[in-house]
Amino acid sequence: MHEVYLSLGSNLGDKRKNIRLAIEKIGEQVGEVVRQSALYETEPWGFESENRFVNAAVKVMTELLPMEVLRATQQIERELGRRKKSQSPNTHHPSPVYHDRPIDIDILLYDDWIVDEPELRIPHPLMYKRDFVMIPLREILD
Repeated sequence: MHEVYLSLGSNLGDKRKNIRLAIEKIGEQVGEVVRQSALYETEPWGFESENRFVNAAVKVMTELLPMEVLRATQQIERELGRRKKSQSPNTHHPSPVYHDRPIDIDILLYDDWIVDEPELRIPHPLMYKRDFVMIPLREILD
């Protein structure tokens, strides 16, 4: 079994319900959710929006490998209505481009692994700069 920490955020629709449904689906599709942080209301980060976020973090015990966790969480995002994915920096956009979203799930940590693939980096490279990630994560770290 592997220990994976995920960050969840929602700023569209019934945000608290979106987080709750995402956690239920993570339990069904990724593994057993063994710890969950409180819900935190935060300002948007990295883009302008009138919609505040609700954020949380969970610890999950999983048999899935990191890329399988990524595929499963992306599927959950689609099931809960996410249509646009944030764009990574590129020649046209030197900074990431973020959008409002019903749910966002990021892999923060996976055991003590380091993953550096084009579509997945673990530990999450920006997590230490984001209080909305670090505060819920610190709450559930063993």
